[in-house]
Amino acid sequence: MNDTITIRRACPDDAPVVDTLVREIAAHEGDSAHVHVTASGWRDLLGRADVTVLLAERAGEPLGYVSAQRRLHLWTGGDILALDDLYVRAQARDGGVGRELMTALARCAAVDRLTIRWEVKPENVAAQRFYRRLGARLFTKVVAGWPPEGYLPLLSPAGTHTPARHQESPC
Repeated sequence: MNDTITIRRACPDDAPVVDTLVREIAAHEGDSAHVHVTASGWRDLLGRADVTVLLAERAGEPLGYVSAQRRLHLWTGGDILALDDLYVRAQARDGGVGRELMTALARCAAVDRLTIRWEVKPENVAAQRFYRRLGARLFTKVVAGWPPEGYLPLLSPAGTHTPARHQESPC
């Protein structure tokens, strides 16, 4: 039996596999309702230069993935690598797959000496321990999200806050 873990960059042809893995992590985290991208959408995303998805496989079977996006960090004027998800299927956990994926992502970031940034839920103590063992620094911070249903009422004439004078959108 081949126990070798291989890590490779996902390409557009891997869209169905990536779609499946994303749906698995969303279900695991109770966030399935928030996944709107389709396999066809993944095909487009995987063709973008700023999107990195690395797949971990053993004997051709997907074990997990790490996804990130290269983006501008305005304070530094340079780019960072914003890690979106690190996911390892339940049957492959505690076997070094997560470490291999993070190491491969570090290799990608090292080319341009990019800082890798991500979020982890406060209650996910196991993930925090894992990231600390890799040498990551964890910071306490509240993450805010403002979906359209939250901000659109402010923009309507009947919104709770009406500006003194009407302003055109600066965008």
